[in-house]
Amino acid sequence: MQLNANLEWLYGHLPLDQRFAAAAADGFAGVEMLQPYEQPPAWYGDALRAHGLTAVLHNTPVRPDSPGRLGWAAVPGAQAEFREAFDRARAVAEATGSRRIHVMAGDCRGHDRQACRQAMDQNLAHAIRQAEADDLVLMLEPLNRIDMPGYFYWLPEQALDVIRAFDSPRLRLQFDLYHCVKEGLDLADELARCRGVIGHVQLAGSPDRHEPDLARDGLLAAVTALPDAGYDSWLGCEYKPRSTAAEGLAWADPLRQQGLIS
Repeated sequence: MQLNANLEWLYGHLPLDQRFAAAAADGFAGVEMLQPYEQPPAWYGDALRAHGLTAVLHNTPVRPDSPGRLGWAAVPGAQAEFREAFDRARAVAEATGSRRIHVMAGDCRGHDRQACRQAMDQNLAHAIRQAEADDLVLMLEPLNRIDMPGYFYWLPEQALDVIRAFDSPRLRLQFDLYHCVKEGLDLADELARCRGVIGHVQLAGSPDRHEPDLARDGLLAAVTALPDAGYDSWLGCEYKPRSTAAEGLAWADPLRQQGLIS
């Protein structure tokens, strides 16, 4: 496995055009981009190539000042907004080579949950057809209710229910250890539940979302168990550094010593 940097979380204090260089200087080979929509898609592709970086994952667009602040996939009546957002995400994938798109489900407060699920199913059916054509994998990520109240799903089992209903290799779980811990879940149990359907993994330290402390919350055991759960790819660093990203990377030394990351 390899660590990848989330550009916004680790380097959000820097201007956009400096984040790629900073990630490369800190030794990252891959990056996640939360919202790569400030510039045309080709701009991001050029920036990645200039610094020898792999685009690991990006999110579908959101609008902070609208009902789409957390996406549209599960928001009833927002099919047009979802399709427009997904097309923008596809354009970024084409320009950057990013194969994983996190499909943002949305803030569903005030909506009937069954109607939200129907909207989610309809929008994902459309998105999966596009993913098959574009060779993409779509990610569904539960977000904890403390940080993201109202999000459509907050437990892995809720996202798994959607994923298994489609039974498509184009739809996978984005497993974030931080969100599981914030929900009070046992990581070993959740990994066993999600075996074989994890498409990307992220981590941060709880409760304040700084660098992970592998001695807490069963994090070291969870990362160690990932290969047995069918996952052996990128580990997304999605946290707020206490000082600088470079100074905080010593948290991962035990993973290197055990040969879990390269």
